Amino acid sequence: MNIHEYQAKQIFRDHGVTVPEGIPAFSVDEAVEAAEELGGSTWVVKAQIHAGGRGKAGGVKIANSLDEVRTYADDILGKTLVTHQTGPEGKEVQRLYVEQGVDIDRELYLGLVIDRATDSVVLMASTEGGVEIETVAAETPEKILKVAIDPLAGLLDFQARQIAFGLGLEGKTVRQAVGFIKGLYQSFVEKDASTAEINPLVVTGDGELMALDAKMNFDDNALYRHPDLEELRDESEEDPAELEAQEHGLSYVNLDGNIGCMVNGAGLAMGTMDIIKHYGGEPANFLDVGGGADAETVTEAFKLITADERVQVIFINIFGGIMRCDVIADGVVAAVDEVGLEVPLVVRLAGTNVDEGKAILEESTFDIVSADSMSDGAQKAIELLEEQQ
Repeated sequence: MNIHEYQAKQIFRDHGVTVPEGIPAFSVDEAVEAAEELGGSTWVVKAQIHAGGRGKAGGVKIANSLDEVRTYADDILGKTLVTHQTGPEGKEVQRLYVEQGVDIDRELYLGLVIDRATDSVVLMASTEGGVEIETVAAETPEKILKVAIDPLAGLLDFQARQIAFGLGLEGKTVRQAVGFIKGLYQSFVEKDASTAEINPLVVTGDGELMALDAKMNFDDNALYRHPDLEELRDESEEDPAELEAQEHGLSYVNLDGNIGCMVNGAGLAMGTMDIIKHYGGEPANFLDVGGGADAETVTEAFKLITADERVQVIFINIFGGIMRCDVIADGVVAAVDEVGLEVPLVVRLAGTNVDEGKAILEESTFDIVSADSMSDGAQKAIELLEEQQ
Protein backbone atom coordinates (compact mmCIF):
# COMPACT_ATOMS: atom_id res chain seq x y z
CA MET A 1 0.00 0.00 0.00
CA ASN A 2 1.26 3.47 -0.91
CA ILE A 3 0.57 6.74 0.89
CA HIS A 4 1.01 10.39 -0.03
CA GLU A 5 4.08 12.50 0.66
CA TYR A 6 2.47 14.55 3.43
CA GLN A 7 1.31 11.37 5.18
CA ALA A 8 4.79 9.85 5.00
CA LYS A 9 6.27 13.06 6.37
CA GLN A 10 4.00 12.90 9.39
CA ILE A 11 5.24 9.38 10.11
CA PHE A 12 8.83 10.59 9.71
CA ARG A 13 8.15 13.54 12.02
CA ASP A 14 6.72 11.20 14.67
CA HIS A 15 10.04 9.31 14.63
CA GLY A 16 12.32 12.30 14.92
CA VAL A 17 13.05 12.82 11.22
CA THR A 18 13.16 16.55 10.40
CA VAL A 19 10.75 17.70 7.69
CA PRO A 20 9.61 21.17 6.54
CA GLU A 21 6.34 22.49 7.94
CA GLY A 22 3.46 21.88 5.58
CA ILE A 23 -0.33 21.59 5.35
CA PRO A 24 -2.41 19.44 2.95
CA ALA A 25 -5.07 21.19 0.87
CA PHE A 26 -8.01 19.89 -1.12
CA SER A 27 -9.03 23.13 -2.84
CA VAL A 28 -7.43 26.32 -4.11
CA ASP A 29 -8.78 28.34 -1.18
CA GLU A 30 -7.42 25.80 1.29
CA ALA A 31 -4.00 26.06 -0.38
CA VAL A 32 -3.94 29.84 0.08
CA GLU A 33 -5.13 29.49 3.67
CA ALA A 34 -2.37 26.95 4.29
CA ALA A 35 0.28 29.36 2.99
CA GLU A 36 -1.07 32.13 5.21
CA GLU A 37 -1.00 29.84 8.24
CA LEU A 38 2.56 28.69 7.52
CA GLY A 39 3.78 32.27 7.14
CA GLY A 40 6.98 33.33 5.44
CA SER A 41 7.46 34.59 1.91
CA THR A 42 8.20 31.42 -0.06
CA TRP A 43 6.09 28.29 -0.36
CA VAL A 44 6.16 25.11 -2.40
CA VAL A 45 2.88 23.89 -3.91
CA LYS A 46 3.05 20.14 -4.51
CA ALA A 47 0.73 17.73 -6.27
CA GLN A 48 -0.04 14.65 -4.18
CA ILE A 49 -0.20 11.49 -6.27
CA HIS A 50 1.21 8.00 -5.76
CA ALA A 51 4.03 8.43 -8.28
CA GLY A 52 7.46 9.95 -8.58
CA GLY A 53 8.63 12.47 -11.13
CA ARG A 54 6.00 15.06 -10.16
CA GLY A 55 8.37 18.00 -10.53
CA LYS A 56 9.30 17.17 -14.12
CA ALA A 57 5.60 16.83 -14.95
CA GLY A 58 4.78 20.28 -13.61
CA GLY A 59 3.37 19.12 -10.28
CA VAL A 60 5.77 21.05 -8.02
CA LYS A 61 5.91 24.85 -8.07
CA ILE A 62 7.73 27.44 -5.96
CA ALA A 63 5.53 30.42 -5.06
CA ASN A 64 6.86 33.77 -3.85
CA SER A 65 3.50 35.35 -3.07
CA LEU A 66 0.00 34.31 -2.04
CA ASP A 67 -1.22 35.20 -5.54
CA GLU A 68 1.29 32.74 -6.98
CA VAL A 69 0.13 30.09 -4.49
CA ARG A 70 -3.41 30.57 -5.77
CA THR A 71 -2.30 30.47 -9.43
CA TYR A 72 -0.22 27.32 -9.01
CA ALA A 73 -2.84 25.57 -6.89
CA ASP A 74 -5.49 26.31 -9.50
CA ASP A 75 -3.19 25.05 -12.25
CA ILE A 76 -2.17 21.81 -10.51
CA LEU A 77 -5.41 20.75 -8.81
CA GLY A 78 -7.44 18.61 -11.19
CA LYS A 79 -4.55 18.33 -13.64
CA THR A 80 -3.55 14.91 -14.98
CA LEU A 81 0.15 14.38 -14.38
CA VAL A 82 2.01 11.97 -16.62
CA THR A 83 5.32 10.77 -15.17
CA HIS A 84 7.65 7.82 -15.71
CA GLN A 85 5.75 5.98 -12.94
CA THR A 86 2.14 6.74 -13.89
CA GLY A 87 2.15 5.34 -17.40
CA PRO A 88 0.73 7.27 -20.37
CA GLU A 89 -2.72 7.55 -18.77
CA GLY A 90 -1.32 9.66 -15.91
CA LYS A 91 -2.96 10.43 -12.57
CA GLU A 92 -5.41 13.19 -11.72
CA VAL A 93 -4.33 15.47 -8.86
CA GLN A 94 -7.03 15.58 -6.19
CA ARG A 95 -5.02 16.97 -3.27
CA LEU A 96 -2.11 19.34 -2.72
CA TYR A 97 0.55 19.89 -0.10
CA VAL A 98 1.66 23.45 0.66
CA GLU A 99 5.04 23.58 2.35
CA GLN A 100 7.41 26.24 3.64
CA GLY A 101 10.33 27.07 1.37
CA VAL A 102 13.73 25.74 2.45
CA ASP A 103 17.21 27.22 1.99
CA ILE A 104 18.94 24.37 0.14
CA ASP A 105 22.71 24.00 0.17
CA ARG A 106 23.06 20.34 -0.99
CA GLU A 107 20.75 17.62 -2.24
CA LEU A 108 21.33 13.98 -1.22
CA TYR A 109 19.47 10.68 -1.37
CA LEU A 110 18.51 8.35 1.49
CA GLY A 111 16.38 5.23 1.36
CA LEU A 112 15.56 1.89 2.96
CA VAL A 113 14.49 -1.23 1.09
CA ILE A 114 14.18 -4.94 1.85
CA ASP A 115 16.93 -7.03 0.26
CA ARG A 116 15.56 -10.55 -0.03
CA ALA A 117 18.96 -11.89 -1.11
CA THR A 118 20.45 -11.06 2.29
CA ASP A 119 17.20 -11.26 4.32
CA SER A 120 17.83 -7.80 5.68
CA VAL A 121 16.85 -4.18 5.38
CA VAL A 122 19.41 -2.24 3.34
CA LEU A 123 20.15 1.42 3.92
CA MET A 124 21.07 3.21 0.70
CA ALA A 125 22.47 6.70 0.27
CA SER A 126 23.92 8.79 -2.50
CA THR A 127 25.32 12.26 -3.09
CA GLU A 128 23.13 12.37 -6.24
CA GLY A 129 19.98 13.72 -4.59
CA GLY A 130 17.07 14.78 -6.78
CA VAL A 131 17.93 12.10 -9.37
CA GLU A 132 15.93 8.85 -9.64
CA ILE A 133 17.94 6.18 -7.82
CA GLU A 134 17.39 3.82 -10.77
CA THR A 135 19.21 6.31 -13.00
CA VAL A 136 22.08 6.59 -10.54
CA ALA A 137 22.32 2.80 -10.29
CA ALA A 138 22.44 2.46 -14.06
CA GLU A 139 24.84 5.30 -14.85
CA THR A 140 27.00 5.81 -11.74
CA PRO A 141 26.53 2.82 -9.42
CA GLU A 142 29.71 3.68 -7.53
CA LYS A 143 27.89 6.69 -6.09
CA ILE A 144 25.41 4.49 -4.16
CA LEU A 145 26.40 3.64 -0.59
CA LYS A 146 24.83 0.52 0.93
CA VAL A 147 24.69 -0.86 4.46
CA ALA A 148 22.96 -4.16 5.28
CA ILE A 149 21.25 -3.97 8.69
CA ASP A 150 21.19 -7.02 10.94
CA PRO A 151 17.51 -7.65 11.77
CA LEU A 152 18.35 -8.59 15.38
CA ALA A 153 20.84 -5.81 16.16
CA GLY A 154 19.03 -3.11 14.18
CA LEU A 155 20.75 -0.05 12.75
CA LEU A 156 23.84 0.75 14.81
CA ASP A 157 25.33 4.18 15.39
CA PHE A 158 28.56 3.40 13.55
CA GLN A 159 26.58 2.35 10.46
CA ALA A 160 24.70 5.65 10.46
CA ARG A 161 28.01 7.53 10.85
CA GLN A 162 29.49 5.48 8.01
CA ILE A 163 26.71 6.72 5.73
CA ALA A 164 27.03 10.30 6.99
CA PHE A 165 30.76 10.41 6.28
CA GLY A 166 30.19 8.73 2.91
CA LEU A 167 27.83 11.58 2.02
CA GLY A 168 30.50 14.11 2.90
CA LEU A 169 28.73 15.47 5.97
CA GLU A 170 30.78 17.22 8.64
CA GLY A 171 30.59 18.53 12.21
CA LYS A 172 27.16 18.97 13.77
CA THR A 173 25.48 17.65 10.63
CA VAL A 174 27.07 14.23 11.23
CA ARG A 175 25.68 14.17 14.76
CA GLN A 176 22.24 15.07 13.51
CA ALA A 177 22.51 12.50 10.74
CA VAL A 178 22.89 9.62 13.21
CA GLY A 179 19.58 10.40 14.93
CA PHE A 180 17.95 11.28 11.61
CA ILE A 181 18.90 7.98 9.93
CA LYS A 182 18.02 5.89 12.98
CA GLY A 183 14.63 7.60 13.16
CA LEU A 184 13.99 6.75 9.51
CA TYR A 185 14.92 3.12 10.19
CA GLN A 186 12.66 2.98 13.23
CA SER A 187 9.70 4.27 11.23
CA PHE A 188 10.43 1.64 8.57
CA VAL A 189 10.48 -1.26 11.03
CA GLU A 190 7.62 -0.17 13.28
CA LYS A 191 5.25 0.36 10.34
CA ASP A 192 6.21 -2.81 8.43
CA ALA A 193 7.27 -0.73 5.44
CA SER A 194 8.69 -2.20 2.25
CA THR A 195 10.18 1.08 1.05
CA ALA A 196 11.08 4.39 2.68
CA GLU A 197 12.73 7.01 0.50
CA ILE A 198 13.86 10.61 0.89
CA ASN A 199 14.77 12.19 -2.41
CA PRO A 200 16.02 14.75 -2.00
CA LEU A 201 17.41 14.77 1.51
CA VAL A 202 18.77 18.30 1.80
CA VAL A 203 21.42 20.04 3.83
CA THR A 204 20.12 23.53 4.53
CA GLY A 205 22.15 26.71 4.50
CA ASP A 206 22.72 26.44 8.25
CA GLY A 207 23.84 22.80 8.08
CA GLU A 208 20.60 21.09 9.10
CA LEU A 209 19.34 17.87 7.50
CA MET A 210 15.77 17.89 6.24
CA ALA A 211 13.57 15.47 4.30
CA LEU A 212 12.37 17.60 1.40
CA ASP A 213 10.40 14.73 -0.10
CA ALA A 214 9.10 11.48 1.38
CA LYS A 215 7.87 8.20 0.01
CA MET A 216 6.69 5.14 1.93
CA ASN A 217 4.89 1.99 0.99
CA PHE A 218 3.92 -0.92 3.16
CA ASP A 219 3.57 -4.69 3.16
CA ASP A 220 -0.12 -5.38 2.56
CA ASN A 221 0.17 -8.61 4.53
CA ALA A 222 1.02 -6.64 7.69
CA LEU A 223 -1.72 -4.02 7.45
CA TYR A 224 -3.91 -5.92 9.92
CA ARG A 225 -1.42 -4.78 12.57
CA HIS A 226 -1.69 -1.13 11.54
CA PRO A 227 -5.26 0.18 11.40
CA ASP A 228 -3.78 3.68 11.50
CA LEU A 229 -2.17 3.05 8.13
CA GLU A 230 -5.38 1.66 6.64
CA GLU A 231 -6.95 5.04 7.40
CA LEU A 232 -4.35 6.71 5.17
CA ARG A 233 -5.37 4.70 2.12
CA ASP A 234 -6.42 6.78 -0.88
CA GLU A 235 -8.52 4.44 -2.99
CA SER A 236 -8.80 7.01 -5.78
CA GLU A 237 -5.09 6.37 -6.45
CA GLU A 238 -5.53 2.60 -6.74
CA ASP A 239 -6.65 0.39 -9.61
CA PRO A 240 -10.45 -0.12 -9.34
CA ALA A 241 -10.14 -3.73 -10.50
CA GLU A 242 -7.54 -4.47 -7.83
CA LEU A 243 -9.77 -2.91 -5.17
CA GLU A 244 -12.72 -5.02 -6.30
CA ALA A 245 -10.52 -8.12 -6.23
CA GLN A 246 -9.58 -7.43 -2.61
CA GLU A 247 -13.26 -7.29 -1.66
CA HIS A 248 -13.66 -10.86 -2.93
CA GLY A 249 -10.42 -12.19 -1.42
CA LEU A 250 -8.64 -12.39 -4.77
CA SER A 251 -5.01 -11.51 -5.47
CA TYR A 252 -5.09 -9.46 -8.66
CA VAL A 253 -2.56 -7.25 -10.41
CA ASN A 254 -3.29 -5.49 -13.69
CA LEU A 255 -0.63 -5.95 -16.40
CA ASP A 256 -0.21 -4.73 -19.98
CA GLY A 257 -0.90 -7.83 -22.06
CA ASN A 258 -3.96 -9.34 -23.76
CA ILE A 259 -4.14 -12.92 -22.40
CA GLY A 260 -6.26 -12.99 -19.25
CA CYS A 261 -5.11 -15.51 -16.63
CA MET A 262 -6.96 -17.22 -13.78
CA VAL A 263 -4.86 -19.53 -11.62
CA ASN A 264 -4.95 -21.02 -8.13
CA GLY A 265 -1.73 -20.40 -6.22
CA ALA A 266 0.78 -17.57 -6.50
CA GLY A 267 3.62 -19.81 -7.68
CA LEU A 268 1.48 -21.40 -10.39
CA ALA A 269 0.26 -17.94 -11.41
CA MET A 270 3.83 -16.72 -11.88
CA GLY A 271 4.72 -19.91 -13.75
CA THR A 272 1.69 -19.39 -16.00
CA MET A 273 2.76 -15.85 -16.83
CA ASP A 274 6.31 -17.05 -17.49
CA ILE A 275 5.23 -19.77 -19.91
CA ILE A 276 2.93 -17.37 -21.76
CA LYS A 277 5.91 -15.03 -22.17
CA HIS A 278 8.09 -17.98 -23.19
CA TYR A 279 5.83 -18.75 -26.14
CA GLY A 280 5.63 -15.11 -27.20
CA GLY A 281 2.44 -13.98 -25.49
CA GLU A 282 1.72 -11.20 -23.00
CA PRO A 283 -0.30 -11.82 -19.82
CA ALA A 284 -2.98 -9.23 -19.06
CA ASN A 285 -3.03 -9.86 -15.34
CA PHE A 286 -1.87 -11.81 -12.33
CA LEU A 287 -4.96 -13.43 -10.77
CA ASP A 288 -4.73 -15.97 -7.96
CA VAL A 289 -8.12 -17.26 -6.79
CA GLY A 290 -6.50 -19.07 -3.86
CA GLY A 291 -6.54 -22.66 -2.70
CA GLY A 292 -10.05 -22.64 -1.24
CA ALA A 293 -12.02 -20.87 -3.95
CA ASP A 294 -15.60 -21.90 -4.66
CA ALA A 295 -17.86 -21.41 -7.69
CA GLU A 296 -18.82 -17.92 -6.53
CA THR A 297 -15.17 -16.85 -6.22
CA VAL A 298 -14.41 -18.21 -9.69
CA THR A 299 -17.36 -16.25 -11.08
CA GLU A 300 -16.10 -13.00 -9.53
CA ALA A 301 -12.62 -13.68 -10.89
CA PHE A 302 -14.05 -14.33 -14.35
CA LYS A 303 -15.94 -11.01 -14.19
CA LEU A 304 -12.69 -9.18 -13.41
CA ILE A 305 -10.94 -10.68 -16.42
CA THR A 306 -13.77 -10.11 -18.88
CA ALA A 307 -14.18 -6.50 -17.73
CA ASP A 308 -10.70 -5.76 -19.08
CA GLU A 309 -11.22 -4.63 -22.68
CA ARG A 310 -7.66 -5.53 -23.61
CA VAL A 311 -8.22 -9.25 -22.93
CA GLN A 312 -8.59 -11.17 -26.22
CA VAL A 313 -8.09 -14.71 -24.87
CA ILE A 314 -8.60 -16.22 -21.41
CA PHE A 315 -6.39 -18.99 -20.01
CA ILE A 316 -7.60 -20.74 -16.85
CA ASN A 317 -4.87 -22.93 -15.35
CA ILE A 318 -5.92 -24.91 -12.26
CA PHE A 319 -4.12 -27.56 -10.24
CA GLY A 320 -6.64 -29.24 -7.96
CA GLY A 321 -5.26 -30.00 -4.52
CA ILE A 322 -7.44 -28.65 -1.75
CA MET A 323 -9.54 -27.15 -4.53
CA ARG A 324 -11.28 -29.86 -6.59
CA CYS A 325 -11.29 -29.63 -10.36
CA ASP A 326 -15.02 -30.39 -10.58
CA VAL A 327 -15.78 -27.42 -8.30
CA ILE A 328 -13.64 -25.18 -10.51
CA ALA A 329 -15.33 -26.52 -13.64
CA ASP A 330 -18.77 -25.80 -12.15
CA GLY A 331 -17.57 -22.29 -11.34
CA VAL A 332 -16.24 -21.74 -14.86
CA VAL A 333 -19.48 -22.89 -16.48
CA ALA A 334 -21.55 -20.76 -14.08
CA ALA A 335 -19.33 -17.75 -14.75
CA VAL A 336 -19.57 -18.11 -18.51
CA ASP A 337 -23.34 -18.56 -18.24
CA GLU A 338 -23.68 -15.38 -16.15
CA VAL A 339 -21.09 -13.15 -17.80
CA GLY A 340 -21.07 -14.48 -21.34
CA LEU A 341 -18.11 -15.51 -23.45
CA GLU A 342 -16.98 -13.06 -26.09
CA VAL A 343 -13.35 -14.21 -26.37
CA PRO A 344 -11.79 -17.69 -26.69
CA LEU A 345 -11.40 -19.60 -23.41
CA VAL A 346 -8.71 -22.20 -22.75
CA VAL A 347 -8.91 -24.32 -19.59
CA ARG A 348 -6.26 -26.65 -18.20
CA LEU A 349 -7.26 -28.80 -15.22
CA ALA A 350 -5.03 -31.19 -13.27
CA GLY A 351 -5.21 -32.88 -9.90
CA THR A 352 -8.14 -33.87 -7.68
CA ASN A 353 -11.27 -34.94 -9.60
CA VAL A 354 -9.73 -33.86 -12.90
CA ASP A 355 -11.80 -36.32 -14.97
CA GLU A 356 -15.04 -35.09 -13.43
CA GLY A 357 -13.97 -31.51 -14.07
CA LYS A 358 -13.14 -32.12 -17.72
CA ALA A 359 -16.46 -33.90 -18.20
CA ILE A 360 -18.35 -30.90 -16.84
CA LEU A 361 -16.58 -28.60 -19.31
CA GLU A 362 -17.14 -30.95 -22.26
CA GLU A 363 -20.83 -31.38 -21.47
CA SER A 364 -21.43 -27.63 -21.25
CA THR A 365 -22.94 -25.80 -24.18
CA PHE A 366 -20.05 -23.35 -24.34
CA ASP A 367 -17.05 -23.39 -26.66
CA ILE A 368 -14.31 -24.12 -24.14
CA VAL A 369 -10.91 -25.32 -25.39
CA SER A 370 -9.37 -28.01 -23.16
CA ALA A 371 -5.61 -28.22 -22.62
CA ASP A 372 -3.63 -31.21 -21.37
CA SER A 373 -0.77 -29.28 -19.74
CA MET A 374 0.31 -25.78 -18.81
CA SER A 375 2.54 -25.63 -21.87
CA ASP A 376 -0.25 -26.89 -24.11
CA GLY A 377 -2.67 -24.35 -22.66
CA ALA A 378 -0.30 -21.42 -23.17
CA GLN A 379 0.38 -22.41 -26.77
CA LYS A 380 -3.32 -22.86 -27.54
CA ALA A 381 -4.12 -19.46 -26.01
CA ILE A 382 -1.48 -17.79 -28.16
CA GLU A 383 -2.67 -19.62 -31.31
CA LEU A 384 -6.26 -18.46 -30.69
CA LEU A 385 -4.97 -14.94 -30.16
CA GLU A 386 -3.07 -14.97 -33.44
CA GLU A 387 -6.15 -16.19 -35.29
CA GLN A 388 -7.96 -13.01 -34.25
CA GLN A 389 -5.20 -10.68 -35.42
